[in-house]
Amino acid sequence: MFSLQASGGGLVEPGGSLRLVCTASGITFDDYAIGWFRQAPGKGRDQVAWVSSTDGSTWYAESVEGRSAISIDRRKYTVYLQISSMKPEDAAVYSCGIETFYKGPLQVLVSLGPEGVDYWGGGTLVTVSS
Repeated sequence: MFSLQASGGGLVEPGGSLRLVCTASGITFDDYAIGWFRQAPGKGRDQVAWVSSTDGSTWYAESVEGRSAISIDRRKYTVYLQISSMKPEDAAVYSCGIETFYKGPLQVLVSLGPEGVDYWGGGTLVTVSS
């Protein structure tokens, strides 16, 4: 049975760092892309970053570019999102989603946003406060 699980959220001080983890299980295919999204209270779901299992290519939203890093461990079917220099506006519920059987350019998925996700993992809450 296929599933995704997001973890790693918690309380972080402004300026601090956090690493989120998205673990997939039951994958029986080689090519997929995993994206991280976030949703703050009263706002829509925004995409944050994507990574491709095929070639390791990545994409970042402007809001986190330059202070975040997404990486994939293909053997463990796990994706990590490290965000540094955390800001209050980074506070949100973070979720990961997967586009299965995919080896195309990430920009296509970026253009689709949440609609490009086949399956979602649960969310993990990130709070930024001193």
